[in-house]
Amino acid sequence: MIISRSFRVFAAVLMVFSLLVAGCGAKKSTPEQTLSGKVTLSGSTALLPMAKQAADLFMQKNKGVLINVSGGGSFTGLNQVAAGNVDIGMSDVFATSEYKDKGLVDFQVSVAPFILVVNPSVTVENLTEAQARDIFTGKVTNWKEVGGKDEKITVVTRTKASGSRATITDIVLKGQDFTTGAVVQDSNGALREVVAKTPGAIGFVDAAYVNDAVKTLAYNGVKYTPENVSTGKYVIWTYEHLYSKGEPKGATKAFIDYILNAEFQNKYVEQTGFIPVSKMQVKK
Repeated sequence: MIISRSFRVFAAVLMVFSLLVAGCGAKKSTPEQTLSGKVTLSGSTALLPMAKQAADLFMQKNKGVLINVSGGGSFTGLNQVAAGNVDIGMSDVFATSEYKDKGLVDFQVSVAPFILVVNPSVTVENLTEAQARDIFTGKVTNWKEVGGKDEKITVVTRTKASGSRATITDIVLKGQDFTTGAVVQDSNGALREVVAKTPGAIGFVDAAYVNDAVKTLAYNGVKYTPENVSTGKYVIWTYEHLYSKGEPKGATKAFIDYILNAEFQNKYVEQTGFIPVSKMQVKK
């Protein structure tokens, strides 16, 4: 009888102990909150290839998040994020003074090299800064004037909402404007296609859009390579920016953090034709 009572007491203590251990375990196994929400981006078409790849990879890792990426040009992106119409504005240029009171927060996510591209009919291999400026402003209108064959030059450019155009205007044209006779396109992809189909045409795209349909030119005797950009030998490049209105939160913050993390920067940025900011040996 005494043994039976002792056994019952021991069993009761053991049961209480088991319940306490189970309770502690339940707290430790509480599942993490699943990230969810919608993130909208618009702006730079130069940055589209990288932004779209980042969005696809991020959504694979976060099934509860939907990311919509659209173009329109850098200044369109800046205007839309400043107005609160999108979560992130993509831009090839720094936000100008007109946006200083809009609460925009700048994240530099990569470097975009821009390349002068021509129709394959063009025999010229290199343009100096002065030659390129004279062509884009309309002073030079035939390739024979810069060492090529007798062929009319057709200048193809972007709209004034384009950060790509602003970059070329700043670096190559030194503030001068494009010729009024230029063919204007609303995206890097569209510009490339017009150049590819128009004999004698010249334009510019970022490295992510270069393909075999167009011919690339050296600039001031320097060909584009990632190393030439990072060391400052090739000078036509700009920072790519993601702008949020105020400090980003939730899925928006998580997406920007994902693009900035070492995994994406080291593995995917160069795959899409861009250069990680961390690899630049020169600054602007």
